[in-house]
Amino acid sequence: MNANDFSPCGTSDHFHRRTLLKAAGLAGLSWMTPVSQILAREAEQAPKGKPAKSVIMLWLAGGPSQLETFDPHPGKPIAYDTKAIKTAAREIQLAHGLPQTAEIMEDVSIVRSLKSKEGDHERAFYNVKTGYRINPTMVHASLGSIIAHERPTPELMIPTHISIVPNQFPARGGYLGAHYDAFRVADPIKPVPDVTLRVSEERDQRRRKGLDILEASFARGRIKNLESERTLHRASMERARTLMTSKQLEAFNVSDVPKSERDPYGNHRFGRGCLAAVRLIQEGVRCVEVTLTGWDTHTNNSEGQAVQTKILDPAFSALIKDLKRRNLLDSTLVVCGGEFGRTPKQNPLGGRDHWPHGFSVALAGGGIQGGRVVGATDPEGVSETPDNEKPIEDLHSTILHALGINPAKEIMTDVGRPLALAQGKVIHELLL
Repeated sequence: MNANDFSPCGTSDHFHRRTLLKAAGLAGLSWMTPVSQILAREAEQAPKGKPAKSVIMLWLAGGPSQLETFDPHPGKPIAYDTKAIKTAAREIQLAHGLPQTAEIMEDVSIVRSLKSKEGDHERAFYNVKTGYRINPTMVHASLGSIIAHERPTPELMIPTHISIVPNQFPARGGYLGAHYDAFRVADPIKPVPDVTLRVSEERDQRRRKGLDILEASFARGRIKNLESERTLHRASMERARTLMTSKQLEAFNVSDVPKSERDPYGNHRFGRGCLAAVRLIQEGVRCVEVTLTGWDTHTNNSEGQAVQTKILDPAFSALIKDLKRRNLLDSTLVVCGGEFGRTPKQNPLGGRDHWPHGFSVALAGGGIQGGRVVGATDPEGVSETPDNEKPIEDLHSTILHALGINPAKEIMTDVGRPLALAQGKVIHELLL
């Protein structure tokens, strides 16, 4: 048993889709409510084959321009100097700064019509990471935390939810508890800090005996139960010691990986983070988030986006190829995007400002059919309503669905309120 088995929240699953289908088969759909009929139809459209096991999130912090990445409009005034290139998927074009990504587009699909109601960085990050908007009464759980909670891995000795080179808005466990916060690490070319003893083994043993005395004194007189001789402090200490002695820690450090394996990712911390993500997923980690900052191009947008795509392009393509080589792509869902997009029209400083009214995310692996495009933005840059609009909530439901997790499942939060894991609709166009 590990710490994932202890949750501060109760769970309930009010709508069991298999039960609904069986009932519908016996009596037809006429007796069912509209909501039940929708859930039954969604169950029939469940992804075929085994669900994904893990997720890799490539967070493009600051708001990447859809026009310079996954949604170019060549020849239109809003493109300015951005060109488009052909890809391995005949019907898809990418911006010219992503030539290596273009080669793997048969494995990648794009949602070009994401929309949110948040145009501020902090609020938008919260919205994209949790699927909910900020609420002063509650801290919602991030997607990675939900996945770790719903798909525990008792055999794993390292954290199951990890964030590599995070920015100031890390993924949090929210109502699930701090144990589900992302475990944050810096550039993976360096060893994980604070996992080796700073004192001699003898002195450490004396400290542990002293702690035993304090723990026993603290526990004296408390009501006896399964955890009567333990405290949260003790549990935290035990988890830390388990981590410090695990061979699985080696997956974090890419410094010993052969140069021939590192080079395709690029010589920067984001590329190394992507390589570490693959290694961690191979160990059994459920969710790894790798952050690439610097996309907030309010000035000199073309130059700024070009700098970023030079980093993203080799790392993203190498990650997909590496997952395929290790036979991990089918069981790993890769999601690449930011908190919003950028305005179709440039400002007087040659920059693009915040645009939550139609932006892009790329997805691959984990039951996602490659080479597809969902939605479209206005090529003239006037409309704020993209074709086949998909709210952020739909992205969350789709990811959970791909992992075999029921998005409609409700969890009793720490404020006594039941809350669905996600509140959107599954984007079935992306599924196999």
